[in-house]
This record gives sequence, C-alpha cells and structure tokens, in this order.
Amino acid sequence: MPRIEKLNCAVLTLSDTRTADNDTSGDALVELLTADGHKLADRTLIADDVYLLRAQVSHWIADPNIQAIITSGGTGFTGRDSTPEALAPLFDKTIDGFGELFRQVSYEEIGASTIQSRAIGGLANATLIFALPGSTNAVRTGWNKILRSQLDVTNKPCNFVELIERFNER
Repeated sequence: MPRIEKLNCAVLTLSDTRTADNDTSGDALVELLTADGHKLADRTLIADDVYLLRAQVSHWIADPNIQAIITSGGTGFTGRDSTPEALAPLFDKTIDGFGELFRQVSYEEIGASTIQSRAIGGLANATLIFALPGSTNAVRTGWNKILRSQLDVTNKPCNFVELIERFNER
C-alpha cells in the first residue's frame, strides 16, 4: 500500500440551530484542513440526534476513501448533546488522550469551563474519528494544538497517519 501523505477527511456539524449558511465551525474545519493540504472528501450538517449521527459516521467509516472524520458539536451537557454516546460504540479503539489533551490546551484559553467539554477520539475500520465542541474557537484550538500535528505524517516521534497505515497492514 502506498504511503499516506495527506488524508481524505469528512466534516460533520451537529446542530439543531445552524444551517449551511451559518455553520462557522464547519467552515473553519474545512478551511484549516485544506490549508494543511488535506482533502475534503465530504461534509454535512445534521441535527443533534444519536441515530442520525451514528448512521452518517457509520457510512463514512465504511467508505475506504475516507481516512478521518471530524465532528463539531454535541459534546456538551444539554439534553440533546449526545456525540460521545453516539460515537463511542462505533470505535474499535478509543484515543483516550485526545479528550484529555483537548481539555488541557483548552484550559489555557477558557479556564475551568473546559471541564464541560466531552471531546473524544477513536479509530474505527482504519478511520480516525475526532469529536470537537461546536464553537469555532474550540474547532480552531483542536486543529491547531492537536490535529494539525497528529494528522501530519512527518510529525515525530509518532502521528495518527502512521496508525492508519499500521491498521491497514493487518
């Protein structure tokens, strides 16, 4: 299998109030990942609903052309925030450190309010999945402080691109 240099990414916004016209966090994700040379393979916006979320992400997990899925929204504590609960059963492996590190770097920006972030990450069928909070600032923090380097094959001593390659070799 050829070495992966850049990833095909899908972006999913979860919101009961945003539309394609005002999805600033989704726009930011697309801008950030394409500026770093990754390809936008698909993008959609759906309501905060566990089953719609699982269906969309499962579709992308089954698509061999999508290597990373980044979601925005649904990670808080309101009644309809259910992204972690929806995604966790889909993971083959959980990336526990992703949520921990996100809250650590977010603390520098928003203080103790970061405790309410339930950002998570995992791997399913050689597809990386990251769930970020819905604010545009949180998306930028997640990308700039974590995902940019971890989705870069040249980042050492390790990166998630190498993880995908190893998963595909089995």
